Amino acid sequence: MRISRRLAIGAAAFALVLSACGSGGGSKPTVKIGSDGFYEAKLMAEIYGQALEAKGYTVDRTGIGVGARKVSAPALESGQFDLKPEYIGSGLAFYEPPAASPAPSAGATPQIDRGDPAAVAAELQSVLSGKGGGITVLSYSPAADQNAFVTTKAFADAKSLKTMSDLGKLAGQFKLGVATDCPTNPVCGKALKDAYGIDIASATLLAACDTPMVQAIKAGTVDVGELCSTQPDILVNGWVVLEDDKHTQPADNIAPLVRNDLLTKLGSDKDAFEKILNDVSAAMDTAALTDLGKQVSVDNKDLAAVAKAWLQSKGLVS
Repeated sequence: MRISRRLAIGAAAFALVLSACGSGGGSKPTVKIGSDGFYEAKLMAEIYGQALEAKGYTVDRTGIGVGARKVSAPALESGQFDLKPEYIGSGLAFYEPPAASPAPSAGATPQIDRGDPAAVAAELQSVLSGKGGGITVLSYSPAADQNAFVTTKAFADAKSLKTMSDLGKLAGQFKLGVATDCPTNPVCGKALKDAYGIDIASATLLAACDTPMVQAIKAGTVDVGELCSTQPDILVNGWVVLEDDKHTQPADNIAPLVRNDLLTKLGSDKDAFEKILNDVSAAMDTAALTDLGKQVSVDNKDLAAVAKAWLQSKGLVS
């Protein structure tokens, strides 16, 4: 409770504070939101932030776009921010890399099905319960965005490419672009090497789900580039997504991660706070996420305006 701190302000000021807080019975804590650096993660962070603001929360956006997961995950654990949208499969792989072999030894604990979002979310929750004083995985969204390797139709036709296995047979015959965190991301660099024999040592490192990778593919700086499966540029340019035929990529539905110390501060408001975020997640699907991404990254619309329009269309803000 924060009553004793408020009393120090003085009776008159305390009355003003209460009147400004509405029916919540006390002031709501500021929520510090962070995200990975690419546009879609920043968009989801903004959507969650505006939904909270509509319910009376103050939102600190300093951490939005802070960087790749190797930066954003420790920032959440350390309390640099309280909340971040996460792609649950990639988030789990960051903490708990998939085994090199899909077949566990006799008597070993079976590997979870990383293509099952419910199993992935449960395992991620188990891992995060012990991180940074405890982090809660809220409900995951129907919206999912997988890592995808993309090339132009002309290059795919010239090299007879349909699958990542096809690409793996072209060692030294193509220029590859990968995410900046690919060398340390087990579902990127390690997965490409283990499953397809693709070595990323000489690959160009770029922001994977953002303009730099798109421009590199267009210019031919890279022949194959890592994008996100919801990337609108794939459809706009008629590009080819190479099939991940060995199923290296996990279910990447989006879920908010929230520090437990923030949830504790909320007290009796905790359930209502979680409902705000869960309602947003439930309303988002992959098609909508792709369309919103197009508005931001292709049509160059203001990200905050795109977020607000979508929230209004779903009746989540007025």
